[in-house]
Amino acid sequence: MSWAFLRDLLSGVNKYSTGIGRIWVAVVFMFRLLVYVAAAENIWKHEHDEFECNIKQPGCENVCFDHFFPVSHIRLWALQLIMVSTPSLLVVFHVAYRENRQKQHNQKLYRNPGKIDGGLLYTYLISLILKTGLEIVFLVLFYKLYNGFKIPHLVKCDIKPCPNTVDCYISKPTEKMIFLYFLAATSCLCIVLNLSELSYLIFKYSIKCYLKRHMKKQQ
Repeated sequence: MSWAFLRDLLSGVNKYSTGIGRIWVAVVFMFRLLVYVAAAENIWKHEHDEFECNIKQPGCENVCFDHFFPVSHIRLWALQLIMVSTPSLLVVFHVAYRENRQKQHNQKLYRNPGKIDGGLLYTYLISLILKTGLEIVFLVLFYKLYNGFKIPHLVKCDIKPCPNTVDCYISKPTEKMIFLYFLAATSCLCIVLNLSELSYLIFKYSIKCYLKRHMKKQQ
């Protein structure tokens, strides 16, 4: 899978982000996207082929694998990366709208189209709320689908067409569990960064509005 589009998106968002937002971009790019491409993808590459049960009943292994892994960890992680990065497009589109509006009117309507103020501020805040919400949703989804963030060495399966309870073995469970913990940790870090940036922007512009009103009262 080519991740060039996500890299370009993150690069574009970086231009219009605050300092905390740039840290978020760095975390997503370096500790999530690069780790996924360089290491995690290869670990889960042959997970189905390396899933073994101690019986050769036709269809048993496939049914058991589907039961314990309804969605591949690595595909769900890829979907999470795409989904949590997508809200940033709102900011990019809003800046593009400002720039296009200036061209149409052939005059400078904004001091800086990429400055986070006015309508762009609300768009930026909405994108932060969406990113935080999606991170939480995917963490809960991971936890519910796989009964936590642990990968067992052995699972017992008694689903038809298995004739009885059979033992099935998961390949590289410790290595996979380490990456799952890393996934959870980076997701939590991104949530903290998003909430910090959200609080910072709300506090900053609340103070700014308060000072404007105070100055008007004095005048």
